[in-house]
Amino acid sequence: MPELPEVEVVRRGLANWVAGRTVADVQVLHPRAVRRQPAGAADFAARLTGTTLGTAQRRGKYLWVPLAGSGAGFSLIGHLGMSGQLLVQDPSVPDETHLRVRLRFTDGGRELRFVDQRTFGGLAVEEAEDGDPEGTPLSIAHIARDPLDPRFDDAAFAAALRAKRTTVKRALLDQTLISGVGNIYADEALWRSRLHYDRPTATLTRPQAAELLANAREVMTAALAVGGTSFDSLYVNVNGESGYFSRDLDAYGREHEPCRRCGTPIRRAAWMNRSSYFCPRCQRVPRARSAG
Repeated sequence: MPELPEVEVVRRGLANWVAGRTVADVQVLHPRAVRRQPAGAADFAARLTGTTLGTAQRRGKYLWVPLAGSGAGFSLIGHLGMSGQLLVQDPSVPDETHLRVRLRFTDGGRELRFVDQRTFGGLAVEEAEDGDPEGTPLSIAHIARDPLDPRFDDAAFAAALRAKRTTVKRALLDQTLISGVGNIYADEALWRSRLHYDRPTATLTRPQAAELLANAREVMTAALAVGGTSFDSLYVNVNGESGYFSRDLDAYGREHEPCRRCGTPIRRAAWMNRSSYFCPRCQRVPRARSAG
């Protein structure tokens, strides 16, 4: 599933290609793609047609575009799910096999297409927070800011992290604590921090919490610079291009390969219906607490 860097790459593409353009018409080719629209596909199309798209915004893994001309305070929100793609295509390009929604614009230029093989993602027009200049949809207002957001509060995060009664990887994936971090970048940040994924958050020192946040920010910034991480053709930017950070991963997906620090083979462990990758030497399993 795309994480913060991949979604940010898409956001930048949308900001470049669709901001300021007015929607001429909307085609919904699969109702599941707009299942989050309570009144259905016709309402989704009607609410978008004639609106002018603002600059795309992002919080964690969610994208939205504020709308002008739709009545005050609405935004087009999108979640890519596991296979969703927002593509900017010339109208002459043949339809993709899994094309779900198409937006055409009054200028007759490139159209915006939502393609989703597995249909886990989706689009909707939602009411935004009252008075919010970013047009944040109400459904995601509870999601925390992410490490690349200039308004992210490092000190508050570190304090909240150490106060939680959980383990460190679970905390990194808690979108109400910190958004945008998924399985890949959690493993990468933990490897860089020499922390085991099952380390209790209450045992972290303030410097360790700060280092973990710094490493999460660093690895996602590095991924963003090369277009994100693509393991297959399902994640692409708005021009259909893949990212290349998979070549630089230190832990995720490297089972049996040598740790780049110490040479010990990387291990993979089942974790919450997913996998965790770690170095058993650099990221030692936390000692069990005594029964006291």
